[in-house]
Amino acid sequence: MTETIAIASDHAGFDLKAVLARLLEGQGYKVLDLGPLEQEKVDYPDSANALAEKIRNGEAARGVLICGSGIGISIAANRHPWIRAALCHDGLSARLARQHNDANVLVLGARLIGVEVALDCLDLFLKTPFDGGRHAPRVAKLG
Repeated sequence: MTETIAIASDHAGFDLKAVLARLLEGQGYKVLDLGPLEQEKVDYPDSANALAEKIRNGEAARGVLICGSGIGISIAANRHPWIRAALCHDGLSARLARQHNDANVLVLGARLIGVEVALDCLDLFLKTPFDGGRHAPRVAKLG
C-alpha cells in the first residue's frame, strides 16, 4: 500500500511545497496537496488546520507544512492533540524528531533553509522510524 503524505503551506512556502510535492510523487508516495495551488495569500493556521484534519480522519499518514519561518504553522498544527509537528532546520533535527518524538508532521521554514536542506530533512523524516522504548512513555504524555 502506498503511503499518503499531506502537504500544505502558506504563500511564503508555496515554491518549496511544489518542489517537495514533486519529489514525493517521484518517490512513489501519494501526495495530498492541500494548497495553495497557485501563488496567493494564505493564512498559515488555515493550512495547518486542513492538514491536521486529513491526518485525523485517516486520509494521510503523515504531513509536511511550510511557511516563511515554520514557527507560526507549527504552533497552529500543534494545537491539535493528534499532531506532533516538528520544526526542523537540518537533517539531524528531522531524524531526532522521528526517533525520539514520533513526529507525524515535518515543518520547514522556506525563508530560513535552502532547497537542499529541505530535501535532506524530508528524506530523513520519511525513512527514520520511531525508536519507541524509553521515548514511548514521553510521547504518550503529549496527546
